[in-house]
Amino acid sequence: MTILGEHRDVDAAASVHDGAAGPDVAVSPAESPGSAWHPRYGAGERRFATLGALSLESGEVLEEVTLAYESWGRLDEDRGNAVLVLHALTGDSHVRGPAGRSHPSAGWWEEMVGPGRPIDTDRFHVIAPNVLGGCQGSTGPSSTAPDGRAYGSRFPVLTTRDQVAAERRLREQFGIERWALVIGGSMGGMRALEWGVSYPDEVERLAVIASSARATADQIAWNNAQIASIRLDPEFQGGDYYDAGTGEGPRTGLGIARRIAHTTYRTAEELEERFGNRPQGREDPFDGRGRHQVTSYLDHHAGKLARRFDANSYVTLAETMSTHDVGRDRGGVATALQRVTARALVVAIDSDRLFPPALVQEAALHIPRADWHVASSPVGHDAFLLTHPGLEKWITDLLAV
Repeated sequence: MTILGEHRDVDAAASVHDGAAGPDVAVSPAESPGSAWHPRYGAGERRFATLGALSLESGEVLEEVTLAYESWGRLDEDRGNAVLVLHALTGDSHVRGPAGRSHPSAGWWEEMVGPGRPIDTDRFHVIAPNVLGGCQGSTGPSSTAPDGRAYGSRFPVLTTRDQVAAERRLREQFGIERWALVIGGSMGGMRALEWGVSYPDEVERLAVIASSARATADQIAWNNAQIASIRLDPEFQGGDYYDAGTGEGPRTGLGIARRIAHTTYRTAEELEERFGNRPQGREDPFDGRGRHQVTSYLDHHAGKLARRFDANSYVTLAETMSTHDVGRDRGGVATALQRVTARALVVAIDSDRLFPPALVQEAALHIPRADWHVASSPVGHDAFLLTHPGLEKWITDLLAV
């Protein structure tokens, strides 16, 4: 165990758009109290791929599907150097770059992706889509349905396989026959595994970080608590809050969900070391209004997410994670993972209480060609987002062959 800017490709398919023109009708989130991205904020570094209608596992058809994505580096003439980077639950396509009006958060993996980084954009063409069901430019519950109203409660149930099917359409539009690497952590790792199982001939290398081949009862329970906190917010209104006119939406419930989730992303030891039971500044926890430092910390993250994320998307994606199982209708997890032909890297974090090493290792044990590593970190699940020399080396080694 170890202690845990570029040239953009402009050779895109005709149905891939480069900014606000084109996708507004298909994916514009409604003018609403939700916190989804809206074209009025500017496209920023996003591009938009119009994918047409998508048949879902549920039997429903999602019309006029669009995926927002960002890309870095140049696509080789043979289109063999493409890397697919898949984000976690509240992530998006903005892997690199500053925050601003168009991008509510700075790039979430700049230490890993870029010139001279482990995923070197001087060598690879990196594509990072916003997941289907998300709220940062891709079709999701806040998007405008064909009838001109936001989907809201009418947005269909999605599975991990549905999301990967949409990403596969994106691959086809770029004329990429095979990904040089599909990589993701947490929810992104779930999709990466589904890619390797569903389309083994289309994935040369696979990297799964702090993720699993199936959801566990513990994960489903935590997701359920987060979903309930959103649905019980009076402002949620069954998911149809976009025309409520209150200017807020279910931000209180979303903030509670974030507090719950963020606690599972960290460790009790780290929280104790950082905050203990100390009060926040001059606030007095004994007066019924004052907060502890850890409470202030969670409040900060709750407010930050509520300002940039849509509650309906949170519910949709959390439910998708809860139904994730690569072994479903495939003879079980072990049998399904035998389908993977990619050279694989599977990494767990020793302090991760949401995706504990024994769970992550299940993928490494059954993928025929998988390198297995455990990264040591006091942080917990979120360590996969932070600088980690071991992870950087393992990804570099994977791409060296």
